[in-house]
Amino acid sequence: MSSKSLVNKLKVQLKLSISRLRMVQQKDSAKAKQQRREMAQLLEQGKIQSARIRVENIIRSDITTELHEMLELYCELVIARAQLLDPPSSPHSSPAPLTTMQLDPALEEAVRSLIYAAPRTDVKELHQVRALLMEKFGKDVALASMEGSGVASRVLKKLKVETPSSELVDAYLTEIARFYGVPFGESSSTAAQDNDDDEDDDEPGDGEKELADTLLEPALLAEEDSKKEDEAEELVKATPPRKFGPQSPLRITPPSPSTDNVAPKLKLPGSAAAGAEGKKVQGKKVQVKKDAGPGGKIPDVDELAKRFAQLKR
Repeated sequence: MSSKSLVNKLKVQLKLSISRLRMVQQKDSAKAKQQRREMAQLLEQGKIQSARIRVENIIRSDITTELHEMLELYCELVIARAQLLDPPSSPHSSPAPLTTMQLDPALEEAVRSLIYAAPRTDVKELHQVRALLMEKFGKDVALASMEGSGVASRVLKKLKVETPSSELVDAYLTEIARFYGVPFGESSSTAAQDNDDDEDDDEPGDGEKELADTLLEPALLAEEDSKKEDEAEELVKATPPRKFGPQSPLRITPPSPSTDNVAPKLKLPGSAAAGAEGKKVQGKKVQVKKDAGPGGKIPDVDELAKRFAQLKR
């Protein structure tokens, strides 16, 4: 097989590997969503130990998905730099026989990572890519790559077989509980403490209840009056919404979660300063008087009588 035909065959297998890797990622993502729902049900039922054990499968699945994303990028990189696999030759020369060539530094990390990671995955197309790369670059590169020499550190980390740490397990369970609105950790202990406090409270007797109602009645009436006044004041100060105008076409998508960062947060520059300025502006707002309504202050009877007397004169 000539060098050019081997490179063409390698391109085909790389494209097939990319398609298969994307398909596997979609399948694993759908399966992970179902597993997360099951974890939320276990947390809701109070089966914490069972959830801690079963969440390790979700963590391992996420790590495998992240590995597949890396291998997909490496396949795309080799395709984009395919001209480095087949050095140019003169148009009148005959096709060169297949010989092992020197590995270009621009392809070294991708090639070595694919050779190392391919047999540790279930993607058959990657196995074909590995065989073609080993045939192209020779036994020395293949043996060194299989021992981890020149392989990307993040690929080695994802392929490392180890039990997830308790901190990572707790972070996963906390994020699942927050997403599905299920109490876990501090929120569950706070809810349990509130329930205990409610159970410890004794109900008042009939005499105490009547006395409390008598004392609270004027306060409730005053509260209702002040509430009505506040509502009227809010209506006076009401302004139309400001979101009817054109909005900015830019939308910032927060980073997706990963095993390294389970709950990523989006921080925008200047957001803290803008919030502080907004608070200052709100603090300087002048309160509108109750009498300064749309129709002004309503005159009393004596004032109306004086006006009629002046009109008669």
